Amino acid sequence: MKFTKMHGLGNDFLVFYGEKSLPEHASYLAQKWCNRYFGVGADGLVFILPSEQADFKMRIINSDGTEAEQCGNAIRCVCKYVYEKGYVSRERVTIETLGAGVQQAVLQTKSGAVSSVRIDMGEPILNGLAIPTILDASPVLDWPIEAAGRRFSFTAVSMGNPHCIIYVDDAAAFDLNTWGPKLEVHPYFPQKTNVEFASITSRNRVEMRVWERGAGPTLACGTGACATLVSSVLHGYTNRTAWIGLPGGDLYVEWNEADNHVYMSGPAEIVYEGSMGTAIVEEA
Repeated sequence: MKFTKMHGLGNDFLVFYGEKSLPEHASYLAQKWCNRYFGVGADGLVFILPSEQADFKMRIINSDGTEAEQCGNAIRCVCKYVYEKGYVSRERVTIETLGAGVQQAVLQTKSGAVSSVRIDMGEPILNGLAIPTILDASPVLDWPIEAAGRRFSFTAVSMGNPHCIIYVDDAAAFDLNTWGPKLEVHPYFPQKTNVEFASITSRNRVEMRVWERGAGPTLACGTGACATLVSSVLHGYTNRTAWIGLPGGDLYVEWNEADNHVYMSGPAEIVYEGSMGTAIVEEA
């Protein structure tokens, strides 16, 4: 199996093209191949598959073997891949995802290369039960939550996958590795949750760190950046357009008032290409 190692602001993936459907042992393969010591190393596997509704379908398997419904960084990688490999020649692409249906992407290109991708991430889901949480509220705004004896206030948003946004004084210095895993599996979230710790810099900028459900700490999270902007607008902290600063770089996020859709813009990069031997597949 040939793969391309890619990343969106450091959120890295092994991208596969040419399969007709999700491989039978995709969960096992993700756990093996994403291991940073005994495998190639990545936050997840991305499979670019045929779609009856869009140009392509994207399926994402996290490094722990679970499947993600959506991923903003991965979808930018998919768009760059299919354009630069010549599978599409136009600068508008549609990608089908499990969590958000068919998504529209606009590519900025120069000399055959994609420099940035703007994704229509759809409408944010604010109803607590639909996110899902166990909370019958809409929106779930500044809701108290306790983990290991510490109380936080969180806002819940879904961008096709669940997010728990918590505001802290200094996101960069916050103890992500202690509190992220505890909140990910909190009983409020029946399908677990991504956890974002955010601090407001100005009305046009938010700094954020993320504990991703199924992957742990990552350098960036596109859906998390979108959810954080939505939460920040609901609180009155920011404008409807802002830069979201992540350890791997910045994403520009817009919550459009006219159509209620969230739009995310950012880069994607190809790191290298390789191929997997068959032995590890046979072990499964």
